[in-house]
Amino acid sequence: MVYIMLAPGFEEMEAVIPCDLLRRAGVAVSFVGTESMAVPSARGVVIQADCALSQVDLTDLEMVVLPGGKVGVSNLRENQAVLDILRFSWENNRFVAAVCAAPAILASLHITDQKHVTCYPDPHWTEQMKDAILVADAASVRDGTVITGTSAGCSVAFGLELIAALRGKEAAAAVREGIVIR
Repeated sequence: MVYIMLAPGFEEMEAVIPCDLLRRAGVAVSFVGTESMAVPSARGVVIQADCALSQVDLTDLEMVVLPGGKVGVSNLRENQAVLDILRFSWENNRFVAAVCAAPAILASLHITDQKHVTCYPDPHWTEQMKDAILVADAASVRDGTVITGTSAGCSVAFGLELIAALRGKEAAAAVREGIVIR
């Protein structure tokens, strides 16, 4: 199961596009409401979560995904249960993925130390990446079980990288072909 953490203020594209692509590849995905089941995004789009944070089942967890959004990232960073799930995932060799500003949360937990990563290209966020190895001009970067994406505009590339990590490059290529990227 892939759990996409939704905190109030999340970036819509960075949550919905990876979810859509993963589901096209046959991956089980649940939106997790970190504070409520109806979660308002950065631009006021409300997404209905599939489960509450207390319902995350660590026994079937394959990947945790953190969308960005300045307010959403702040809300995720302040949620101890989210941080505990991230630590569990990392310590148990599960995938952890974050896009835009959210890789800064991984950096604060030392998950990205000495890992190749990308994040939103603004000093406010890049300076928080501490001991990570920033890869400039990449839409998405995978280093072991850590996957990062640059921004909302890179959500498709990020989502395809998630598929490749979980189901292989052929599955990602099939989804890419199916959505007709030109």
